[in-house]
Amino acid sequence: MVKFFLTFSLFLFSIQLFSQQTDVVDFLRIEAKVYPYFMGKTLVGVNVTFKILKPTDSIFLDARNMEVGVDTINENISVKYKDDKIWLSSKKYEAGKIYSAQFNCMVQPKQTLYFFGDQIWTQGQGKYTSYWLPSIDDVNDKIEFDITILAPDDKTVIANGKLLNVENDINENYWHFDMKKPMSSYLVAFAIGDFHKKELLSNSGIPLELYYNRSDSLKVEPTYRYSKQIFDFLETEIGVPYAWQNYKQVPVRDFLYAGMENTTATFFSEAFVVDSTGFNDRNYINVNAHELAHQWFGNLVTEKAGEDHWLQEGFATYYALLAEKEIFGEDYYYWQLYQTAEQLKAMSDEGKGESLLNPKASSLTFYQKGAWALHILREQIGDDAFKTAIKNYLEKYKFKNVSTEDFLNEVKAVSQVDIADFERNWLRQSAFKGEEAYQSLLKSEFIKKYFEISALRAMPLADKKLQLKTALTFPNDFIGQEAVYQLVDEPLSETLPLYKTAFGSNNLYVRQAVALSLQTIPKELQTEYETLLNDNSYVTLENALYQLWMQFPQKRTEYLNKTKGIEGFQNKNIRQLWLTLALITEDYEKSEKENYLKELKNYTSTAYSFEIREKAFEYVNELQLWDLETLKNLAEACVHPTWRFSKPSKEMLNELLQNKKYHEQIKVLGRQVSEKAANYLNSIIKE
Repeated sequence: MVKFFLTFSLFLFSIQLFSQQTDVVDFLRIEAKVYPYFMGKTLVGVNVTFKILKPTDSIFLDARNMEVGVDTINENISVKYKDDKIWLSSKKYEAGKIYSAQFNCMVQPKQTLYFFGDQIWTQGQGKYTSYWLPSIDDVNDKIEFDITILAPDDKTVIANGKLLNVENDINENYWHFDMKKPMSSYLVAFAIGDFHKKELLSNSGIPLELYYNRSDSLKVEPTYRYSKQIFDFLETEIGVPYAWQNYKQVPVRDFLYAGMENTTATFFSEAFVVDSTGFNDRNYINVNAHELAHQWFGNLVTEKAGEDHWLQEGFATYYALLAEKEIFGEDYYYWQLYQTAEQLKAMSDEGKGESLLNPKASSLTFYQKGAWALHILREQIGDDAFKTAIKNYLEKYKFKNVSTEDFLNEVKAVSQVDIADFERNWLRQSAFKGEEAYQSLLKSEFIKKYFEISALRAMPLADKKLQLKTALTFPNDFIGQEAVYQLVDEPLSETLPLYKTAFGSNNLYVRQAVALSLQTIPKELQTEYETLLNDNSYVTLENALYQLWMQFPQKRTEYLNKTKGIEGFQNKNIRQLWLTLALITEDYEKSEKENYLKELKNYTSTAYSFEIREKAFEYVNELQLWDLETLKNLAEACVHPTWRFSKPSKEMLNELLQNKKYHEQIKVLGRQVSEKAANYLNSIIKE
């Protein structure tokens, strides 16, 4: 197997060259093969083709903590590893000539290549895949990547480009993928797992592959709902054909972000894998559209530098909003703009506003302010000019890198409108133009009506009952919710008729607002409140079950029996709440309590995704169910690569260390956990 890798080109992944090297060399193509399972490390073989632009005696690929094979043979080119780089040196490099080199290397990656359960996946953006594959840490050199992945024969592999074939070798398969166009290295990716797929075809003939875990076969439709419609809409709205061979989407476990737009292969968090009930609360549509829009804005044309980052994130956010507008309507579109305007204005009012051209700006600025800038620009220059500018911009710079000036020049070329004020107010100015945004929002009749209802907040309840009742009788989702939230802290004797109206509206989100806001359930509303347990919303159900169980103890058994067996979201929110309540409900299924306790504790283990584990830790901590196994699981959670999980886990562990009982137990865990977890424990435990 080793010799095969030494003589066969292997899979290479996203890395990029320092900017000063892009003037010297242009990396054209990388053929690469990856064996992620090899002796506890990743074995990588690379065949790289490059064009020398200026006379030089050496060029490099970024490669962190790697071992390069010493028996690699390249005529007139030496391959050496030094200072986190693989140096390709030759005395005969001549400007204008194309060269190729082969080598293999071994790496045990510290990040960007992740192993979770039976899945392996990559995430290069922001972390650099040079931690596990030789590549280039600069977005300005675009390369054609052709990849082969070696995986067990019971697994499916997804990677960039078109799958050419799968070759079997005893108990393993070689998956050969081909790309036809160049891309920045951070967009190279693969995933391995127990995946199945549903295949669709876009109106333009692009194959769409929707992947899922075997166990989630019944969730495919709600998870990927509207996927074809989103693809067809964006291709039409953008006005430039999808540039790649196919498009794949893959939900992966413990993903670091919501989604990542790897070229032709979006990876996203399996937290968005939902059934039809979960779809009403938490669906994949926005992330779906956002990552797909990146195939044009980010993948087809790529930012030159950090100050141009809004050209990717602002554009993807804006076009995702347009896709949601197509699906959910104009009211939804303006509601989302209003919500982000509120956030941006608050940040600006606190003196924390940021220019869109600030390379260190926050995500809120790059994403949401960027989307707002495009919304305003379109209003100023008109639909036709806007669409023409976008089309010209993409076609002129396809497979290249772009700056904000490049985009603005295309706008100026097709519009007679002076956009100098737009540039100053929306791109360069740090403050958010709240008044201009407000006037734009008022073009929506729905927003006008919402503002009319929200303006009632300061009025006494007696003076606005009629308006609130009207809003609850024929509710728009958002206006009806606003009416419900205005009932909070008012005397229940005065609000009972309005709450009954809200329940009778049969609007899922108005009823959800009641579940989230009504902390004390009056006896007069108990019957209506109990009907929330029937709503198609896991958010509503979770809150309703908890409040009913707390406030009507005589009916706890009835509530538990009604909700038994419901899982909820991917994080098992309903099941875990149910287990907790079943454990502390006296006389409820006594013979099963040991099994329920075991199940709840087991959800803290590394066998489950971090979303499940995080919620399990909360309940274990609340009930103080800590034992050796759950403490070991918590120690492992503290070194999880997803900071959104590791951070609260560390905080919880630190709290436990303040308790002498747990301190003594945690002290002895070092020999029973992974080396990484043991090192962390040693760093925080004081004698």
